[in-house]
Amino acid sequence: MKKVLKNVSFVFLLLKMCIVFSQEPTAQKRIVIDVGHGGKDAGAIGINGIQEKDVVLDIANAILKFNNELEKPLDIYLTRYKDTLISLSDRTKLAKTLKADLFVSLHCNHSDNSDARGVEVYTSSKQGEYSKESVFVGYQIERTLCKVIGYESRGIKFANFQVLRETVGNCISVLLELGFLSNKEESDYLSNTTNIKFMALAILQSLKKQ
Repeated sequence: MKKVLKNVSFVFLLLKMCIVFSQEPTAQKRIVIDVGHGGKDAGAIGINGIQEKDVVLDIANAILKFNNELEKPLDIYLTRYKDTLISLSDRTKLAKTLKADLFVSLHCNHSDNSDARGVEVYTSSKQGEYSKESVFVGYQIERTLCKVIGYESRGIKFANFQVLRETVGNCISVLLELGFLSNKEESDYLSNTTNIKFMALAILQSLKKQ
């Protein structure tokens, strides 16, 4: 039987986030959120027609909105703020120029197997100064996401993605695959505005803990 996504109260989650945030230390790290794809590069197309580039931009903008409402917001930058195509090299250059402490790339998954589901996190297969820290942070983010939104965990994996390869020597670097657009249940979940907010809050909670 397929695992049914948890029906979490948004108000309860928001209150919980506020409590967690109020207990965090004042020192803030600089975070670059890489919003995958954009412009003519739609990324994965959902079984219901939604596009990866739009989903991740909605999540990123929700993260920014919630962050800006905090008494002590995190120092967060996006690689794109609208539907534009930014080269992979420009994305990593931004992280280096800003001297980011953490680089988080947002994506959605796709598979020929429509039953494939869950969250998976990638770190660079190329060893760098921040390889171990990247694995640890990736695990923490995935654990929080799966707990809050009820997604299945697909674990931490290693890949030679350019955005990871070119940043792991400069900062903690992870790539998040936030569910499968080829899976009807998860594609429908990511089509809902309230669920986008759930996911954004869960990611923001994870970032706040780093």
